[in-house]
Amino acid sequence: MEIYEPREDSYLLQKYVRAYAYGRVLDMGTGSGIQALAAMENPDVLDVLAVDINQDAVNSLKDKIKNERLRKISVLHSDLFGNVFGKFNLILFNPPYLPMDKDIDDPALYGGKKGWEISEKFFMQASKFLAHDGIILFLFSSLTNKDKIDNILKQNLFQHKLLETQKLPFEELHVYEVAKTSLLRELESKGIENIHYFAEGKRGVIYTGIQDKSKLVKTHFPSKKDVVKAAIKVKKEESKAEGRIRNEAEWLKRLNRENISPKLLFYNEDYLVYKFVEGQFILDWIEENKKEEIKRVLRDLLQQCYIMDKLNVNKEEMHHPLKHIIVDQNNNPTLIDFERCHQTDKPQNTTQFVEFICRTEKELKTKGFNFSVDGLRELAKEYKDTYDKKVFDEILGMVE
Repeated sequence: MEIYEPREDSYLLQKYVRAYAYGRVLDMGTGSGIQALAAMENPDVLDVLAVDINQDAVNSLKDKIKNERLRKISVLHSDLFGNVFGKFNLILFNPPYLPMDKDIDDPALYGGKKGWEISEKFFMQASKFLAHDGIILFLFSSLTNKDKIDNILKQNLFQHKLLETQKLPFEELHVYEVAKTSLLRELESKGIENIHYFAEGKRGVIYTGIQDKSKLVKTHFPSKKDVVKAAIKVKKEESKAEGRIRNEAEWLKRLNRENISPKLLFYNEDYLVYKFVEGQFILDWIEENKKEEIKRVLRDLLQQCYIMDKLNVNKEEMHHPLKHIIVDQNNNPTLIDFERCHQTDKPQNTTQFVEFICRTEKELKTKGFNFSVDGLRELAKEYKDTYDKKVFDEILGMVE
């Protein structure tokens, strides 16, 4: 495998390495070692770790260090962060960034099929190895798709500043100063790690992460119970729905006492963190299961709706809860998304969910259900006026 020799991109990045290098420095994809050697020369640098997937590059740089008796620098063979440990004040990354050419395999040049895949993999792992206030110096080409790079950074909760653009005959080179957002730093300070983009809605963005409570409270006996997969719901910057995060968090706290909704871990005005619910959305789950399990789950959900009715809580959207109900591998259903939840004297949780059952008649009848849609709707009307437990029990009895 050929060693990537210094070119225009290398010299452009080197200028900023000399200005920024301090503390512990990681040169990812070191190649010839040009950036690691430049960083080493800065008196504010404690040590430099140069990393490359190319064993020839690793061996060559090791020989140079030995022959020239260089200090403060070590070399490691690793595929990105695979063999790396610890945190660094500065991480340098001049990745292979060209889109793949057919029938040409050169890891030193090509960053994947579209050019950005290796950069995406890097930024999905980088936060764990970057100090709280650390910086990443990142160089890439306009051939890589700048908008995609910007989106990768955003989805991994990094912020960036353009330091310089250099125009070449067929491309532009961009140097970014990349740092953790305040949100990422705050979440990590609360024990949330491995944070990644998961999904996006009208008013918020969902990330997932891992919370290890044993790292927050010193213990000699950490256990699996200390590690929780978390969902992080973040308000979109452009969202006009003020107070929805706090509203959802307050209702989660209350409904957790009734074993309804995911377990709330913590929150503030801009985000909330709760235990991630693994499973399938309700209709997908119905397609794969048998009548008895489906009947049990539907009745369980009706009971949860009845409890919310008695609390004078209206969740909203229970008539069309396709992405508001997740059923786990043990066939236990959980209601999610409570941002529109509110107090009312006329809650509609049960009646709305009865309407969902009626609208799902076709799918349920293929599983052996044989209920009367008109009969269920009539009972729902009666229940709406009285909230009578006997009427509710009749509704339960009809889901057959």
